[in-house]
Amino acid sequence: MTLVDDAPAPAKRSIDKEALKAKYRAERDKRLRTDGNNQYLQLKGTHLEHYLQDPYTAFVERAPKTDHVTFAFVGGGFAGLVTGARLKEAGVESVRIIEKGGDFGGTWYWNRYPGAQCDTASMIYMPLLEETGHMPSEKYAHAPEILEQCQRIGRQYDLYDDALFHTEVEDMAWDDARKVWVIRTNRGDEFTAQFVGLGTGPLHVPKLPGIPGIEDFKGHSFHTSRWDYAYTGGDPKGGLMEKLADKRVAIIGTGATSVQAVPHLARAAKELYVVQRTPSSVDVRGNHPIDPEWFATIATPGWQQRWLENFTANQAGGGATEDLVMDGWTDLSRRIRAKIETIPAEERTPMAMLAAFEDSDFEKMEEIRARAVQIVKDRETAENLKAWYRQLCKRPCFHDAYLQAFNTPGTQLIDTDGQGVERITEKGFVVAGREYEVDCIIYASGFEVGTEYKRRAGFDLTGRDGLKLSEAWAEGMKTKHGIHVHGFPNAFLVQPTQGANLISNVPHNLTDSGRTIGAVVARALDIGAREVEVTQEAQEAWVALLLTGMGRMMGGISDCTPGYYNNEGQDPGPAAKLNVGYPQGATAYFKYIDGWRNSGEFEGLAFR
Repeated sequence: MTLVDDAPAPAKRSIDKEALKAKYRAERDKRLRTDGNNQYLQLKGTHLEHYLQDPYTAFVERAPKTDHVTFAFVGGGFAGLVTGARLKEAGVESVRIIEKGGDFGGTWYWNRYPGAQCDTASMIYMPLLEETGHMPSEKYAHAPEILEQCQRIGRQYDLYDDALFHTEVEDMAWDDARKVWVIRTNRGDEFTAQFVGLGTGPLHVPKLPGIPGIEDFKGHSFHTSRWDYAYTGGDPKGGLMEKLADKRVAIIGTGATSVQAVPHLARAAKELYVVQRTPSSVDVRGNHPIDPEWFATIATPGWQQRWLENFTANQAGGGATEDLVMDGWTDLSRRIRAKIETIPAEERTPMAMLAAFEDSDFEKMEEIRARAVQIVKDRETAENLKAWYRQLCKRPCFHDAYLQAFNTPGTQLIDTDGQGVERITEKGFVVAGREYEVDCIIYASGFEVGTEYKRRAGFDLTGRDGLKLSEAWAEGMKTKHGIHVHGFPNAFLVQPTQGANLISNVPHNLTDSGRTIGAVVARALDIGAREVEVTQEAQEAWVALLLTGMGRMMGGISDCTPGYYNNEGQDPGPAAKLNVGYPQGATAYFKYIDGWRNSGEFEGLAFR
């Protein structure tokens, strides 16, 4: 495999902004579809449900649960783990996590494909590092280490003791007479909890592209979140997939998953077809081992919180004077700040600052496109790997072996010019009228993001007087802090929206929400309150505050190519205006909520 990253960078050229915008629009328009999220197939409850089977952990029979716990949490990923840890720290011993996988980990339980690793630096991405005493092995940890950290949290905080794995909630309803939640699952469980939390997240329900003939293929196929190592050989730690040595393999999709998996497939398969509808932007990753001696100098008390706050201040605003993380996320922010600083103070209008943002983005994306030409030897392939959109239209990717993989003999990019695969046949797939025969098709088509919440959760939360969460949110999400919902006492959400909404490092949102929930539940138990609920007035005031901000930023620009950041290019409807965060930004939110917690007043909540 040829590495040419050290070749001289091409000279910068002036950018024709209007021509670039026209190119962005043209590339977007050819990819627009009227079916939006409906282009993907729902797997649960269909004949395609076999794609959801757990290949990692054996199913163990158990008796149904009919007991009572203090706190029940749906989801065993980061959200459930950090909330469970904070509850245990607050003295709440009876905590049960309900998880459809066979162990803790959430996304990182399912994502065991070769090369899987975090795109945000380990030091800020992996939760509770300081509390567990773990030093990440590298700047961007690979999936096995992240899964091990999830298991370490579970062990340290005794969260395994009462956990229910391979279990899915089917119904969760508030019983006002008893002041408890009644939880029913697909394992016959029917137990109660005084408090409940929901951390189902957006990255756990696999989706398949709705390609005609997808059921006709006679070869082997699987989704990347259910990687079949029995077929490929190798292992999640990057071992060579030796069983592919005589196989023709197609991977459909070129998002973040494919960017990480393709280099491993390229060195293993006899032939590899990388089927692309829209190229990802692939910037330098610069991964490296973490030096234990250096780590010892920075791992002083409170180190991870300092790093979290520093990253947020750099990436989302907050007056940072140094950059501890130094990654692709903060790079764009540094560029924007530097350009804004060249604008005279009296001319720093919102429009001028947005123009600086746009200029910085254009420059960065030109560099990323130039990188493809610099690395990939075949000129047509390099051109087809160029991403023609703004960096935050789709999830930014960072990798130092993906582009290089296309220099590997036997690896071929099948660019569909934005149209996708025409159909699947018994022998392979068809693009632009040509059939490509393969032995295996791997679907790197990601997870459901834009579908309705109850579809992803698998149930519709039922609050006071039979109110369904879907009904309460019929006109859009309405909460206080993204955590509390009026009409749903003793229930808490753990997710970013309507809080900090820090998308570049979601775990920061989750760990902070866990801290808030631990404080609220401890207060309720201390004073003997049977229920705690946000008032209608407080919720309305919070929503009104959210609407004073600038609105949605990620992927919301009109010339963005379709993707899950912008609802696959479809009008998300009026409810989407509520999918925002604190108007003053993430840094300001974290400062605000810390004061809210520590005041002991819990303004806006009613304890009864």
